[in-house]
Amino acid sequence: MALTIREICRYPVKSLGGEVIETANVGVHGIEGDRQWGIRDLATDLILTARREPELLMASSRFFEGGVAIRLPDGRDTDDDADLSSWLGRDVALVRASKDAGGTFENPMDAENDADWISWTGPSGSLHDSTKTMLSLASTLTIGGWDRRRFRKNLIAEGSGEDELVGRIVQIGSCSASVTKKIDRCVMVTRPQPGFERDLDVLRTINKSRDRRLGIGMLITEPGVIAVGDQVIAL
Repeated sequence: MALTIREICRYPVKSLGGEVIETANVGVHGIEGDRQWGIRDLATDLILTARREPELLMASSRFFEGGVAIRLPDGRDTDDDADLSSWLGRDVALVRASKDAGGTFENPMDAENDADWISWTGPSGSLHDSTKTMLSLASTLTIGGWDRRRFRKNLIAEGSGEDELVGRIVQIGSCSASVTKKIDRCVMVTRPQPGFERDLDVLRTINKSRDRRLGIGMLITEPGVIAVGDQVIAL
């Protein structure tokens, strides 16, 4: 097993497109600025994701010191609630993750028909879905021919064997992390994004050949810095 970091991805606003960076400062909530903002539906108080609102994936976000910039599909840059509400056709607000409470999210259990929705509350301090994942990784071999953006991983690693790391501590750059789980995949991986269309076969294939899981989730045990070219070392 050999894994080398090939790409580092940060997604400042949940479910929006993100940015590729060369180095990342990593703290207890993952990469600095990652999943630190979300778009709240004011009617339901839910944090919107592309599971409910696929249009989110057509916009992108960029982190800067102390804030976030959003680029809408028409090319406008904004962080204004009125602009976001007009774009999505519902009253929304851009919100930052709270240290005291997690966001509430939805997922359709019937991915084929976008039906049978459930909701849950995620961890405080970030807008990650799971209390067991603050940093995520998938290998190029596991992703194969699929566009890596479908899976919204923080780390794309050249090589293979990430599943074997579950239950272990890994060192990446000056950061160490506990590999907690294989990540369950949902309807999000089927959604269209700029450059590719909706594809239900992605999830069907993962469900059949990988027991619904792709990539690994980690919790940070020692903050540090990760850079492209770093090795993933099992301790």
